[in-house]
Amino acid sequence: MSARRVVIEADGGSRGNPGPAAYGAVLRDADTGAVLAEDGSTIGRATNNVAEYSGLIAGLRLAQEFAPEAVVEARMDSKLVVEQMSGRWKIKHPDMRPLAAEATRLAPPGTTYTWIPRGDNAHADRLVNEALDGVREGVTSPEPSDDEDSLIEEIESPAAAAEGDRPATVQSQARGWSAGGGATTTLILVRHGVTAHTLEKRFSGGLASANPALSDEGRDQVRATAEWLAPLAERVGAVIASPVRRTRESADIVAEVLDKQVEVEPGFAEMEFGIWDGLTFAEVAEQHPDALKQWLGSLDAAPEGGESFRVVQERVLAGLRRVLEAHAGETVVVVSHVTPIKTLVGHAVDAPLDSVFRMELTPASVTVVSFFSSDDDEPRTSLRLYNALPPHRDAFSDPSAW
Repeated sequence: MSARRVVIEADGGSRGNPGPAAYGAVLRDADTGAVLAEDGSTIGRATNNVAEYSGLIAGLRLAQEFAPEAVVEARMDSKLVVEQMSGRWKIKHPDMRPLAAEATRLAPPGTTYTWIPRGDNAHADRLVNEALDGVREGVTSPEPSDDEDSLIEEIESPAAAAEGDRPATVQSQARGWSAGGGATTTLILVRHGVTAHTLEKRFSGGLASANPALSDEGRDQVRATAEWLAPLAERVGAVIASPVRRTRESADIVAEVLDKQVEVEPGFAEMEFGIWDGLTFAEVAEQHPDALKQWLGSLDAAPEGGESFRVVQERVLAGLRRVLEAHAGETVVVVSHVTPIKTLVGHAVDAPLDSVFRMELTPASVTVVSFFSSDDDEPRTSLRLYNALPPHRDAFSDPSAW
């Protein structure tokens, strides 16, 4: 049974201010005091205030995941964060604004914020120091008790529970939500800005395509997104780009703002559309009606000279594995395209591949996915944010904007 009321205890700290920084967050059942989950993670070089806000954000994410229907109270020893999130103090520092906006987005209606003395926040403070000392990283949660396992078995498979034979699927459902103590790797996925083909709604593929450049509008879009992400620069370990021209140009802008080098990952290139490249959907429907019908009806069908969705999925996930291995425990910005980003999102939420047909993705938008390492081969995943835009992008013309 999910907790009806939860308490978040959150803290953050920097050794140097700014310097190596980390946060700690504890989620408790407000009625029993039991720990439901905790997170102690490093965030690279940052100030104390950034680390404290990061702890609050981590705690709100724990509440969203482990007690999504509960009433939330956040307790912190940071007077600044408590007063700003309560609306009593203005948020003047530009580094704090996007963090406060993210916390506001995650906080369920009715969330309250309470200041507590530092001595009463010892658990969260311990998580901060454990992360800084390198002895922990990421989300952990208590394993369910035998009684809880039995209840799940009884609901899912009464006969198996009676015989003492626990199906592997039930065991996975009971324990799969616990991320373990491994590293958390976060991908900030940025779609490239518009090109002439984007505006004209033309198929525009990867390296074998016409490979159009960003338009002036596209450059402005990407720069606005990069500047929006700028307060996170200290925690970003790398900027990774598809090798296609419009993504390389977009990544160069992002890397310039964040003061990073660009790495290239060919697995994140856009789908190749073959002889459809440069045509509009209407033109393809007129010139290649049978091929278009097959492509829309089968994930294994491909345009002449192009790739199928299944082939792209294999390529994208191979690229993902390389990034997770090379940047384990880091936050990285990945500048890519519609099809690869949708494929990664579908993979993160364990959706079928044809879910790509049901997603919209705006140019220069931001999507965030985290991967939590575990004892098995596949890391646990979490979709943190989807298709978000800087606040000044027009919410009326673009409903995905904040």
